[in-house]
Formats: sequence, C-alpha cells, structure tokens
Amino acid sequence: MASPTGSDRLLRGAVRHTAGTTALLLLCSVAGAACSLAVPALAGRTLDLLLRHQPGAGTWLLWTAVLLAAEVLLETGSVLLTQLANARATAWIRLRALAGLLGTAPHRAAPHSGGDVAARLCVNATDSGTAPAALASSVSSVLVPIGALVALALIHPWTAAVFVAGMPLLLLLLRAFATQSSDSVGHYQRAQGAVAARLAEALGGARTIAAAGTARHEEERVLAPLPDMTRYGTRMWLVHGRAVARSGVLLPLLTTAVVAVAGVGLAAGEVSVGELLAASRYAALAAGIGGIAAPLGTLVRARSAGRRTAELADLAPMPHGSAALPAGAPGDLELRGVRVTRDGVPLITDVTLAIGGGSTVAVVGRSGAGKSTLAAVAGRLTDPDAGRVLLDGVDLAELSRAELRGATSYAFARPVFDGGATPTVGAALAAGTGPAPGPATAARVREAAAAACADTFVRLLPLGYGTPVDDAPLSGGEAQRLGLARAFMGRSRLMILDDAMSSLDTATARQVEIALATTSRTRTRLIVAHRVSTAARADVVVWMEAGRVRRSGPHSLLWEEPEYRAVFTAEAPPADVRRSSAGPDGLPASAGSGALPAVSGTGAGE
Repeated sequence: MASPTGSDRLLRGAVRHTAGTTALLLLCSVAGAACSLAVPALAGRTLDLLLRHQPGAGTWLLWTAVLLAAEVLLETGSVLLTQLANARATAWIRLRALAGLLGTAPHRAAPHSGGDVAARLCVNATDSGTAPAALASSVSSVLVPIGALVALALIHPWTAAVFVAGMPLLLLLLRAFATQSSDSVGHYQRAQGAVAARLAEALGGARTIAAAGTARHEEERVLAPLPDMTRYGTRMWLVHGRAVARSGVLLPLLTTAVVAVAGVGLAAGEVSVGELLAASRYAALAAGIGGIAAPLGTLVRARSAGRRTAELADLAPMPHGSAALPAGAPGDLELRGVRVTRDGVPLITDVTLAIGGGSTVAVVGRSGAGKSTLAAVAGRLTDPDAGRVLLDGVDLAELSRAELRGATSYAFARPVFDGGATPTVGAALAAGTGPAPGPATAARVREAAAAACADTFVRLLPLGYGTPVDDAPLSGGEAQRLGLARAFMGRSRLMILDDAMSSLDTATARQVEIALATTSRTRTRLIVAHRVSTAARADVVVWMEAGRVRRSGPHSLLWEEPEYRAVFTAEAPPADVRRSSAGPDGLPASAGSGALPAVSGTGAGE
C-alpha cells in the first residue's frame, strides 16, 4: 500500500499544478481577511465621530461601506476560485492515477478491481483535489483570528489576555478533531471502496447471477461492508458534532468575557464606545479560530483519500528505451531463458524459442500451462523476471513505447471497446492502427473487418460502421471478430492472438484462420489455440506444459503423441486413426509442415 509520503507527494504535485489558481485564491482570501479586520475599526471610528459630533463621520462611513462591498466581492471570487482549483486539482490527480494504472504491468494492476479503481478515481480523487483550495482557505482562517487578537491588544491589552487564556482549550479541541477524524475517514473510504468493487463485480456477472438465482446472496455480499460504513460514518459525524458543540460553548464564553472586560474599560474611561463596538466584533473574529476546523477537516479527508489515489499513481511503471527496430526486418521473435514468477509461483520457466519472421505459431497446452503468460511476455504486456525477449534482434525493453506498440498488436478473448474514446464501431476498429500517423481510411477498416468475418454483421447494424459502439448489440463471437479486425488494422510485425477465437463457431474460425494465413504473411503470428484446426494450420506448434515448452514442431508430428492429442480431446483416438494420413479435423496430416521457418525450443521434453 502507498505510504503517507506517497499521498503527500501527490497532494504537493496538485498544489504545484494549480499554483496560479491557488495563488489567486490565497490573494482573494487574504484581501478578504484584511477587509474583515478593517471594517470593525472603521465602524468604531465612525461611531465615535458621530457621538462626539465631530466632522468626517461621512467619509469614514463611506469607507466602511466600500470595504464591506469589497469583502462581499472577494468572498464571491474566493468561492469561484475554490471550485476552479478543486476541478483542476482533481483532473490532475485523476490523470496521474490513471497514468500509473495504465503504465504499469498488468499483474501489478490486477489486485485493483474495476469497482475499486472507479471509487479511487471518482470519489477519492475528488476528495484529494480539494487540498490546494483548503490549504489556501486555512491561511485566511488563521490570519483573521490572529489579526483580530492583535486588534484586541491594541484596543485594550486585557481583552487580548482574556481571549489568549482560553486558547489552550481551543487548540486541544482542534487537535482531537484532526486525530479522530483522520482515523474515521480512512476506514470509511476503504469500506466505500469495497462496496464499489463488489458492486462492479456483481454487475459484470449479472447474467450468471440471474441464471443461478443468487441475487439475494449477491446483494448481501455487496452490502457486507455497509455496517462498517455506517459505524465509521457515524463516528466521523459524531466527532464533527462534538467539535462543533464544544466550540459552540467555548467560543461564545470567550467572546462574552472579552466584551465584559472591554465594558469595564469603557466604565473606567479607558475604552470608547466605538472601541467597545470594535472589540465585540474582533472578539467574534478571534473566536473564528474554531472555523479552521472546516478546512482542517477537508485537508484530513484529502490526505486520507490521497493515500488511496496514490496507490494507483505510485504503481511501478514499465520502463521504455529509445531504440527503434531495423527497417524491413521480417519480425523474428526470440525468447531466451524467460522465466515469470508471480507471488512466488512460477508461471513459465526457462522458455527459449526462436520464431522465424512471417510464420504462424500456435501455442497449445492445458489450462494453467503458461500460454497466456507466454503471449503477454512476447508482446511485452509484462516483463519476465529473468531472460530476454527480442524482436528482430532488439530487446523489447529497449524499444520506445510508440515503437513497441506499433510493432505489436493483440486480440483477446474478451475485447473491450471504449465508447468514449472510440464512439462508433468504425472508430473502434480504426483504433487498431495504434500510434501510426494519420487516420485509417474507411476502405482499410472494411478490409480488416472482412478478414475477421465481421463486415457482414457490421453492415446489418442500424448505422453500419457509424453505429455507436455502446449501442451495438454484440454477441460474444461478434465482439471477438471486432477484436480480431482491430488487430488486423495494425501494420505490426508481430500479431498475438490470446484465445481470441474461443467464441467463434467452427466455420467462422476456419475463415479467420485462412485470413491469417493469406492476408498477414508479412507479419509473425503467435496464436494461443484450443482448436485442433488452428494448430493444424499453423507452421509450428509450441506445446506448453507446467510452464515449460515440452515440445515444438509441426502439428502432424506432435499428433502422434497421445498426450499431445489429450490436450484437445478427452481421450486419444484409436490407433488406426492415429496412423491415418488424415489429420484430426479432416486436414491433411502434413498441413502446415511445408516451408517451415527456423524454430527451436527448449523445455522438459526437448
């Protein structure tokens, strides 16, 4: 978890980012405080001149009115600048947190569920964004009471002495408020995040919940942290209420004592009527030191929320170099002694592969064999704990971010389309060009959709390629075809399909496999496969088992091994079928075995 230092660093950055707006807010607040302090003195002077029938009372009265108007205008400006500073700081904090989340390796971001991330980026970032304005408000909240205390000392020293005598009790009250509020706010925000995370999970599995009839159970699970929210929320407001109640008793007593001392001074001829009026007002302003509780409470909430937001912003980024790939290279992919371990569990171990450019390689194996981890490492969605991954002889870690993402393209089992960034289906597919300069043409988008067998159903949508992506009624297979089309859009050297055809029917999968073989010969294709047909059409099959490469070679040769066949079927076919010249899916057994690129693999069975 992020330390308080991370939270403080994030909030300091927000203050620097909003320095101009915060400085104007501070200026307005200080100027408003100066007006507040000047008005009682001017009003008292005006009253004395009127009572003594001396000239100049009208001028003093005019200045009093001017300062009152200025105070109102400055207060209005402070409110507007506070909202502006809050908005800018919140936006900056959200962007920092989002950059940390998107810039880190997926396995580091994985512990944060969608609902938890939403709570941190929405609720907690908003609370954190109030810090700069609250800091500026705190300055004016302190300046006014201090100035009022100085004014009391100038009017009559004993009035200031009486007020100072009660200050220790007030400071203890504020200290208790800050300490108890910080603990309650932190627990409340964590419980709030837990509810948001569970709700997002439930919404994601709404169909499963409805089918299983477990809605009541899910409701109880989602709302399980609610008692904690109630407890800490109640405690938070009780702390606030106690502070207000105690200050509501203490501050009027201090004000009354100050006025009483000033009244004694008036009776003794040491204080004028106007000064008594000013003293009563300054006593009220000095008592406003309790008003520091509001911005102080805001800062406490901002710092507590900042800890949660900083956990995202401080996620370790994936470093990138500045190297570029050699022009015209074929897309040779090489893994050298790659090992990936997560939470002490090895996912892939000692994987060494050399894949020739332009070839199609199918990665097969049982669930948990390390196929998706290998796919993630091959395109540097994550870094290996040991070993190197090279594309055309260049280590992926040395490539710039733009060069890396322009050279690789992915398609997944559950593609995601952002209706905000890419509002239409056509725009969602065009996003597959990645950092390539210039927009994709409509013809190129349709070509990629046709290769993924998506063009036909896209044209049947209400607005065709102009249909809003959030309104497009997509089945699982149709979404996968759009994901494949997006991957086809890129001019990458390496295309990685991680279980990207699992929801396609057999006929559509065959068509996509043919498209992969015929329209993408200029790029290397790494396909995590579960279908026999996909493995049979590949140039080479990499057989993964327990995180290692057991064997690699043509599907027709690997098919002779019963354990390899068991990866695809519940039980091995009869011996006469194994010796048949036909492959398991009706393809010739030699399919994919011609013109093999140079491929090598090391592992337990090699």
